[in-house]
Amino acid sequence: MADEEVPAEEIAEEVEEIAEMNVLDALKEVLKKALVHDGLRKGLHECAKALDRRSARLCCLAKDCENEEYKKLIRALCAEGEVSVIMVDSGKDLGAWCGLAKLDAEGGVKKAVRTSCAVITDFGEETRALTVLLDYLQKQADGDQ
Repeated sequence: MADEEVPAEEIAEEVEEIAEMNVLDALKEVLKKALVHDGLRKGLHECAKALDRRSARLCCLAKDCENEEYKKLIRALCAEGEVSVIMVDSGKDLGAWCGLAKLDAEGGVKKAVRTSCAVITDFGEETRALTVLLDYLQKQADGDQ
């Protein structure tokens, strides 16, 4: 009897975890998958090349970027290529999510390099996080029109 109860509790926990995934967590997971599948471009030069070639699928831009010309260029290239832009609060967070960080023994971020822009050219594999993120972007696009 005890064996039958344990799987039911585990299933309930998994359902709650999936239901509670927010857009930020989904973005982190999608960025990690893209990094693994070599579909992530970081920094102005790489991002501008990917956006210009029309190979970009999604763009992340840091809100705390001081250079207005930088933001204007990335937004213009995204608009030209009809690429969705997600604004992230901190460039340090974006850099850590893109793998530009040193980790300590527990897996926490010890030192992160700041990046103001990251572009995904290949999502990698189809995951729940990707579905959540694409649904969010679709709702955002429907709201703009």
